[in-house]
Amino acid sequence: MKFQSLVIAFFAVSHLMAQEHTHQSSRALEFPNIPGYTTLKTDLHQHTVFSDGNVWPNIRVMEALRDNLDVISLTEHIEYQPHKEDIPHPDRNRSYEIALKEAQNHDLILVHGSEITRQAPVGHNNAIFIEDANPLLVDDAVNSFAEAKKQGAFVFWNHPAWYAQSPKGNPVLSDFQKERINKGELHGIEVINTGDYSEESLALALENNLTIMGTSDIHGLIDWDYIEKGHTRPITLVFAKERTVESLKEALFAGRTVAVFNSLLVGKTENLVPLLNASVKFEKAKYIDNTTILEITLRNVTSSDLIFENQMPYTFYSSSPVFTIPAGGTKTLQIKTLEKIMDLTLKLKALGAYVAPKEHPIVSWNIRLEE
Repeated sequence: MKFQSLVIAFFAVSHLMAQEHTHQSSRALEFPNIPGYTTLKTDLHQHTVFSDGNVWPNIRVMEALRDNLDVISLTEHIEYQPHKEDIPHPDRNRSYEIALKEAQNHDLILVHGSEITRQAPVGHNNAIFIEDANPLLVDDAVNSFAEAKKQGAFVFWNHPAWYAQSPKGNPVLSDFQKERINKGELHGIEVINTGDYSEESLALALENNLTIMGTSDIHGLIDWDYIEKGHTRPITLVFAKERTVESLKEALFAGRTVAVFNSLLVGKTENLVPLLNASVKFEKAKYIDNTTILEITLRNVTSSDLIFENQMPYTFYSSSPVFTIPAGGTKTLQIKTLEKIMDLTLKLKALGAYVAPKEHPIVSWNIRLEE
């Protein structure tokens, strides 16, 4: 009888814990919405055992929930199946189907995708928003891209600077890519893949009006490959009109993205500057008594450290002109205005952000000071 009571108590506690359980962890990624748009946190390049990854598809869903992502895509290599002796599944959609079953009871958007994998000059490319991965598996890569377009896919060029395909570590825009762009079959390019940031890929994005992407390209565990090494996973922030698949797709085709890895943020000026503006909140703006030294406390509402350099005519008191607002934390600036003013334009260069190779955006906030 005592044993039965213990068993009943155990299951009661387990049931209660299950009801209160949340997948989200302390490493949850946070970024603000910007005016007119909802900011979607996405990782659109991931692998499982159904290609060359090391985990079952449901694990990718669980990791995404822990990281507070809004959208993921499992982009298995359709041509490369190294686990087929153990998992000989002929349907290239199977990974998506398993993950979809895991995600259906959670607030996570799962986008159907696959990776078209060939030697240079084709390289590796992700096609997402597809309907069926199997027709992409054809001998001629030209036909694979044509099929992706037929299915309405958004296609982006993966790790174009990868040394295994480009020994100099720089992307090569071949005639194949040029033709795909001209035919509307290539729409984006990864400027951040795993821990690699390619300035040359950013230049290609700007020159060819390609959507800027950042992805984890995870094969192992997010915890092992990123978290335990002190990193957050690379992601793409997508600025969508609504939190729907349709709005996500529209935003990607329109190029409204910022790629993020730790304190690195990369995007077009029209996307990155509004994000930075929304990422800093002001908690205090008041003069120190009997001085003309203005104290302003800035709060970083994102998961990335934000690194700035002073661009105002005013200098700082007891502080370097270069400073960091830690992720989720605050920084108090003491600004020597020389005379008391009622309005201040705080003008900073975002050193951790890039709108072009070696080019940082300038961000301004107009602040009304306390009496």
